[in-house]
Amino acid sequence: MSESSLGNTPNGSVEVVAAGRKAIIGIAGAITAAVLVLLLPSPANLPPEAQRLGAIFLAAIILWATEALPIAVTALLVIVLQPLLRVAELDAAFNAFVSPVFFFVLAMFCIAAAVTNAGLDRRFAYWLLARAGTDSRRVVTALIVGTAATSMVISDVPACAIFMSIGLGVMSRLNLEPGKSAIGKAIMVGIPIGSLIGGVTTPAGSSVNILGLHFIEEFGNVTVSFVEWMAIGIPMSVGLVPIACWAILRSFPPEIPTIGDASVIERERAELGPMSAPERKTVTLLSIMMVLWIAGSWIEFLDVLTVGLGGAIVMFFPGIRLLTWKQAERATGWDTMLMIGGVTSLGTASVTTGLATWLVGLALGGVASWHIILVLLAISAFTVVIHLALPIGPVVNAVVIPPIALLAINAGVNPALYALPVAFTASCAFLLPLDAVALLTYSRGYYRMHEMLTPGVLVSAAWVIWMTVIMLVVGPLLGFV
Repeated sequence: MSESSLGNTPNGSVEVVAAGRKAIIGIAGAITAAVLVLLLPSPANLPPEAQRLGAIFLAAIILWATEALPIAVTALLVIVLQPLLRVAELDAAFNAFVSPVFFFVLAMFCIAAAVTNAGLDRRFAYWLLARAGTDSRRVVTALIVGTAATSMVISDVPACAIFMSIGLGVMSRLNLEPGKSAIGKAIMVGIPIGSLIGGVTTPAGSSVNILGLHFIEEFGNVTVSFVEWMAIGIPMSVGLVPIACWAILRSFPPEIPTIGDASVIERERAELGPMSAPERKTVTLLSIMMVLWIAGSWIEFLDVLTVGLGGAIVMFFPGIRLLTWKQAERATGWDTMLMIGGVTSLGTASVTTGLATWLVGLALGGVASWHIILVLLAISAFTVVIHLALPIGPVVNAVVIPPIALLAINAGVNPALYALPVAFTASCAFLLPLDAVALLTYSRGYYRMHEMLTPGVLVSAAWVIWMTVIMLVVGPLLGFV
């Protein structure tokens, strides 16, 4: 055995032991929480099977949040536990697992891979940075705006990862010290916030959006079209991105006024050369998909899934060949897809057992009699707060949308009016870096967990107010009021 391998063994062993200890603690915590829920006296109006589902839900949330088990394994575990605890038959649990959302997420991973493989992401990023010049505040703003714009058409995590790599390059050239540089904090807090805001612009921007639309259609019996979503999503992102830039730069004023020589960015941009054939093909295909998505608001068979999956399939055709299946396999987050399936199954079970209705009735039971402005504010604020306990956007949708839709139906209100603010606000994870998008940049060590709170509170408050204003203004135009 070599000296280097001997030297590396203790550190590796420590990491393995630490990871094992963390997994044991997470699993023990999940089991303890589930057992406590099962042993508690049944609350009034809560069916026994709903209480048992609550135990599964709580255990799954702990396992997902701590990653004590792989995300995909936890997703499969919730399927197995449903028949074991007599919550649902195995067939029913699996029927809900494989929903249209599952395949749409697969299509979005393929689209993101095609954009990255073609190099469109870097071309757009360098073009934006070249426009920003050397002013440090403009550079931070450009990175936030660029992430938001990219996240409109590809999922939040890939968009965040793309611009994080660009931001890390900028910070490396400036020798910014992680944890101390205000510019570093602004960039690494701003990129995930920009990604999450931009992601709500179109249904294609995030799997959370598609899951929200699925639950609204399933439990509210209302179909929200691509254009109707955009009618809310565009003003949401256009209004919130400037507020986010202001909040982040106010919280982390850059310590230096300029980032140095702009020629570096220009040189890297020039090295990309003219647009390649794969870039042109990708732009053309994405443009056609966007037109078809919009047309789907009037042509019934052009639904979001059909266009998204069809576009992803075309990428593999001879003569187009934007992707190979091996590339698609590597780019696809199979753990995310399985988690979406598990969450969808839990969401369906929460309605059939009555758990979701009981939970939201407990928190928002009296709001139906309030003025519509207060109702919308309460729903959005409740969704922001519950995101701290349920740090996974799809889980928020699964828990909150079904009972909110039923609450609206019982109040004689269009379910879309109450449920759409939840579907949008499920992406509002700005208070702490607990969501997968924010964790991506947090893991780099440029900011501490509590440092996201100041800009996060400002953006979250603006989100709740702006969401309410848009629903009151746009809702009647779409027939939701």
